[in-house]
Amino acid sequence: MILVTAANGNQGKLLVRRLLAANHVLRACVRSDTSAQILRDAGVTDVIVGDITDQKILARAIDGVEKVYHVGPTLHPKEREMGFAAIDAARAAGVKHFVFSSVLHAIITDLIQHEIKRDIEEYLLSSGLEFTILQPSNYMMPFRLKSVFEEGVFRLSWSLERYQSMVDISDITEVAATILTHSDHHAGATYELVAPGRYTAHDLAKIISRVLGREVTVEQIDPDTFLKQRHGGADISQFPYEARLARAISTRYSNHDFIGNPNVLTWLLGRQPTMWEQFVQREFDAFQVSRRASISTVE
Repeated sequence: MILVTAANGNQGKLLVRRLLAANHVLRACVRSDTSAQILRDAGVTDVIVGDITDQKILARAIDGVEKVYHVGPTLHPKEREMGFAAIDAARAAGVKHFVFSSVLHAIITDLIQHEIKRDIEEYLLSSGLEFTILQPSNYMMPFRLKSVFEEGVFRLSWSLERYQSMVDISDITEVAATILTHSDHHAGATYELVAPGRYTAHDLAKIISRVLGREVTVEQIDPDTFLKQRHGGADISQFPYEARLARAISTRYSNHDFIGNPNVLTWLLGRQPTMWEQFVQREFDAFQVSRRASISTVE
């Protein structure tokens, strides 16, 4: 049996589909009844609901599990404690393979979420468990594109001149499914997951413009504005930890590039990783289908 934590998150919901399609016996752990129902509707029959900082919840989640895919919720102030607890529980339960989704360049200590993941990596390395550590770059995120498709403006909360490397979440979960299926080949490995290309915001916008067939402009916004937009205009004082993370990211990415190399991901996939233009085209196609469906419903 495979346990997937944060199973309805960005990675989890895609990974769960792949594992189900490959007929793996699967258990999902989520923090809300809403997420649990989404997974049950997708075909997951074994779902644990609760916070894995609760030892009783974690004990239920880990019981009888052979492999764990752990994704820490980046926006949760107890992410570090969750990682440590999951590793301790896995060791106590005799889990055969623990796969941890970390982050590219976890050694960067002025990024809060990187330092947390670095600490979890060290804890895992010292645990005695068989492990694989994945270090993905910045996700290619669909939610960043919806406003671009609607308004023609690409917004980032850091310098528009700095270079970044990215990776498609679908590619990450394809690698993760392969590792969980063929654990012996990947035990003891740490893999950087980076798609080809280094882009400034201007580069990204030019590619989006090419896909859409119309000009897209770029705009730098401050991290507080970004958070307010993400939460539908809510007062960001309700999200103090998330605000700290966003401000740290903005400062770091405005003063330093965040880049990596695609060789490892290319080898793991056995093909060329998804490029930014392919990602934008895929999301724009889906956006157009959704919009046409909405129009048909109204009519």
